[in-house]
Amino acid sequence: MPEQPASVPPAAVHADGVGLPRRPLGSGDEWVELPDGRRFWGRYGAAGLLVSAPGAGVLLQHRAGYSHFGGTWGLPGGARHEDESAVQGAIREAAEEAGVPGGALRLRFASRLDLGVWSYTTVVATVDQAFPPVIGDAESVALRWVPLEEVPALPLHPGLADTWDLLRPLLEVRPTLVVDGANVVGSRPDGWWRDRVGAAARLRASLGALATAGVPGRELGLPAEHWWPEIVLVLEGQAKALEDDEDGPVRILRAERDGDSALAAFVQSSGPATTVVTADRALAARVPEASILRPGRLLELLDAVGGDS
Repeated sequence: MPEQPASVPPAAVHADGVGLPRRPLGSGDEWVELPDGRRFWGRYGAAGLLVSAPGAGVLLQHRAGYSHFGGTWGLPGGARHEDESAVQGAIREAAEEAGVPGGALRLRFASRLDLGVWSYTTVVATVDQAFPPVIGDAESVALRWVPLEEVPALPLHPGLADTWDLLRPLLEVRPTLVVDGANVVGSRPDGWWRDRVGAAARLRASLGALATAGVPGRELGLPAEHWWPEIVLVLEGQAKALEDDEDGPVRILRAERDGDSALAAFVQSSGPATTVVTADRALAARVPEASILRPGRLLELLDAVGGDS
């Protein structure tokens, strides 16, 4: 969480000829003062990206000495722009400061510190393979991949130091949202029985929108404010004729016999942090290791992200 720097070198200030800083339209590059006198960077809040790669650890930024908490290690990030989400801000800042390829990121979760008039969001993502980071501005003196076990030994930015013990175990969590397709489709009387394949297609499209938007952590029984779980849609009967969408974000599981048995077998073979969407009490009893989300609540989440289920 960057506060006011002790000094700013000339290279970090872009003058417009009359001694005033030039800012992009809608930029949040301003200080926000809290009632207790503390000042934080980002008129619209700030965000940082914690990206991890298998075998490499996490990408950290060694902050320039002129900045507040200079010499410490933290996350690429900065002030959000007006009308910019925390995710958009974190990815943009990480691209500008560290050359992070946004298209390679897989979002995992987001943790938010809310101080009322100012907030900071840590967006956590993974990449399949570590990439060479590139210093993009004067805020960094070094960028490197740090093995997870070595992070606590570094002189960390206080914001990261305060949250690392909370973030570290969550890096291993891979939540799954398993949707009982027949139960969810049948919970909304929109004529689905006349075209079961079409109804399944609409539900998959809506779940795709949810996969992009993410799910509040409380709906999955997980800490941190927001998660991007793997979404699995279980189909049975006529709905199994739905064509595959190999590039889509929703995985289809077609039941060989009945949907309940297929779903239960999948949950039993999957890892922890699994949530099943169903109103079927008998099915819920077969998956005691999973948390349960009611179809009505899922439909509310889909409606909120513009999913037409």
